[in-house]
Amino acid sequence: MIALEGHICMGFVFFVLGFWHLFNYLKLHFLCSSNTSLPFWFPTKISRYLELYFIVASCAIFSAAEIFEASSNGTIPTNHIHQVEHTSITLSFLIYATFAIILDTKKSTITEKTQYEITLLLAAIAFGQEFLLFHLHSRSHMGIEGQYHYCLQVLIMIGFFTTLMGIGFPKSFLVCFLRSVSMIFQGLFIMFMGLVLSRPGYQPKGCFLEYEGDQLMIRCNDEKAMHRAISLVNLQFSWFFIGITIFVVSFYLIMAIIYGEKVECDSLMKEEHYGEDDGSKNFDVESHIQMITTNVM
Repeated sequence: MIALEGHICMGFVFFVLGFWHLFNYLKLHFLCSSNTSLPFWFPTKISRYLELYFIVASCAIFSAAEIFEASSNGTIPTNHIHQVEHTSITLSFLIYATFAIILDTKKSTITEKTQYEITLLLAAIAFGQEFLLFHLHSRSHMGIEGQYHYCLQVLIMIGFFTTLMGIGFPKSFLVCFLRSVSMIFQGLFIMFMGLVLSRPGYQPKGCFLEYEGDQLMIRCNDEKAMHRAISLVNLQFSWFFIGITIFVVSFYLIMAIIYGEKVECDSLMKEEHYGEDDGSKNFDVESHIQMITTNVM
């Protein structure tokens, strides 16, 4: 898969999932009590597993495109090594989504609390895999591309830590909110990276694309142009941060106007104490939460 298309596809998936989660978490925030345990994925009217199917399909298509392109003679060409690294990332998220579906179908044999925690652990492993591969990948790409990858690693680590924190703080709106925003940020930044690193004309002044062997790399005319370009990457990341902050806070206010501070779930909280002795407290209201979220579609 061509580098630009690969970045666009991966970034688009992160953006869609991040926005979908942000919308649903805000909706639950305004409709439900703060004592409600928040789900990690959301069912819809169309299909209970539509979100997870979307992840599985996207990752499978992306991985297949990379693998078939890279293994025509049974080996991995040098110029496709990094694409295969990206495939490893998508496979880890495919594994998460697949097992999330399987775990959800085993509610009769696995407690909802355990199912929830294992699902989050699988997602955290996927984020950890993504961070590790981008970290190792960036060690062979210094300069502008390395700086983009460094900024991206910050966003990945936010997703990793907030996912792990969700295990210990399943009712924390801020943890879920921050994770959703980081996914939106990550998706937009990956798509922007694809343009800068793969298409002529999007590079900073004094820099250009050229092939180094079979690899397309960004090169600059001199050290001054390189330092300027790296500083510009930092500015771009900062501008993205400011823009996304304005967007998510504005979206929060819009959702507040639409839904307001309602108490639709408050009466449901009276049922949450039945499981205090076996550690399943609060998870009995999951079906009620899902009933609210499925009204979206």
